[in-house]
Amino acid sequence: MLPANLTTNEVKNSAGTEEEFLWQSSSDRTKIYQKSGMAPNAEHTVKIQHQEVGSGLDLRRRSNTRVDKTIAGASGAPRTISFYCVGDVPIGDLPNTNEIKNVLANLIALLASNGADTTVKFDCSGTMADALVNGTL
Repeated sequence: MLPANLTTNEVKNSAGTEEEFLWQSSSDRTKIYQKSGMAPNAEHTVKIQHQEVGSGLDLRRRSNTRVDKTIAGASGAPRTISFYCVGDVPIGDLPNTNEIKNVLANLIALLASNGADTTVKFDCSGTMADALVNGTL
């Protein structure tokens, strides 16, 4: 179960400093948080949502965690930066959540570390985070 607000170090910036997000809205399958003190013209939100498709052994859950931040571009025009993680999981035919956790851990390691690191790199210098930031292969 997600907390009512993200105010106890759940969200950090690239310096590893906590950023607080407060509950904005929710529905049966979606929850949205907004940055504490966010200006109306500079939205900064965290959203999680789930959707189930199929049935029986073919039942799948698609889950999406998304962060959006609107900033002033170099031209002064508003520009939105978005990153999101989407999971597509065959929940109708899994014995447990072990392999879901293994695959998600693979992604987290690629984004947040280099090689044998055991420390999360919030500065986005992890192997795949660096590639996402700089558009490199």
